[in-house]
Amino acid sequence: MSGGGAREVWPAFEHQGRTRVVFGAGALARLGELAAALGGTRVLLVSDAGVGRAGHSQRAEAALTGAGLHVQRFDEVAENPNTADVEVCARAMADARPDLLVAVGGGSAIDTAKAAALIRASGRPLSEHAGHGRVERPVVPLVVVPTTAGTGSECQSAALIGDPESHRKVACLDPQMAPRLALLDPELTLSLPGVVTASSGLDTLTHALEAAVTRARTPSSDLYAREAFRLAVEALGRVLEHPSDLAARGRMLWASALAGMAIEESMLGAAHAAGNPLTRTRGLTHGFAVGVMLPEVMRFNAAEAPARDVYAALSRLAGLAAPDADADAAISALIERVDQLVERSGTRAAWRVAGVGETDIPALADEAASQWTAGYNPRAVSAADFAALYAAARSRHRDPRSPL
Repeated sequence: MSGGGAREVWPAFEHQGRTRVVFGAGALARLGELAAALGGTRVLLVSDAGVGRAGHSQRAEAALTGAGLHVQRFDEVAENPNTADVEVCARAMADARPDLLVAVGGGSAIDTAKAAALIRASGRPLSEHAGHGRVERPVVPLVVVPTTAGTGSECQSAALIGDPESHRKVACLDPQMAPRLALLDPELTLSLPGVVTASSGLDTLTHALEAAVTRARTPSSDLYAREAFRLAVEALGRVLEHPSDLAARGRMLWASALAGMAIEESMLGAAHAAGNPLTRTRGLTHGFAVGVMLPEVMRFNAAEAPARDVYAALSRLAGLAAPDADADAAISALIERVDQLVERSGTRAAWRVAGVGETDIPALADEAASQWTAGYNPRAVSAADFAALYAAARSRHRDPRSPL
């Protein structure tokens, strides 16, 4: 990243693209031929009821059967899957005996398919796969067709699955979990409800801006994060105002995938650490939870280099600040734009529904400080820092008429 990055010493890193990406409006029609080319004959199609109601899983099944593949459908993916939900999918795999998995849907469907394949290959419960691992037996290959522009899971070798007891997200990472193919068809995102478009769009924007500055960032994650941000910061506003704009939908879908590639190497930061407790305890949708915290975290991170340099460079890259603007002006313009997108996405209303009170903040802050992504934030962040971040978000977004 330009703008001060030259003085950094990069850590040792590896870069290996594991997922083939096929992009195009109407590309779902190619699903059968692309799946057959991977050598699959028996497919378990993993999806959820909402994707079925939109007709996407039926179209996917038709494309697969049209190519001569035998398909069995599993439409029971939960909105926020936990280990018990994954076990149900794993049992469906045992019944179907597929040699290929196809996941059609958002991050929940994709992560459920990944995790089910992992435990079927290992024969061990998912709890034993938390963190980085490697399964010696081959995992059933996975093809993914994302229907939201948000999680970036289509280009990652990780799955986030809830623990049914603690209700916290557990990250399971294994190289074999990376999809063999990600088919990106922006037409599938046209049917998304406005609130899902907004929430998933904020997730993409947050992924790009967090991946760009983490302690684990690499030269290649820089490239992915920078382009993801450049696309999302312009296209998100367009999609919110003109939901039928297919070109903007396509840019958001590609930005989501690029941000996922960046996360694969760089991980995430304090906005996700602060957002996860809001989702768990207050029911705030993930994208809104991380989005509402993003501007506060950026203000916090901008106090120190190299995040300061990266933010300024991103602002200039997107044309939010003049090429010769100083760092203060560039960062101010960037955060102002992010604030605008957060506001236009409806996050303030979602925050008010969540009803975060002043007395809730200490527990939220303690949980945020324990999140694994907090350790990758470019600036060290303590529970006291998280408390200040929550207080700032509450002050900015709460209803002045509310007693909370």
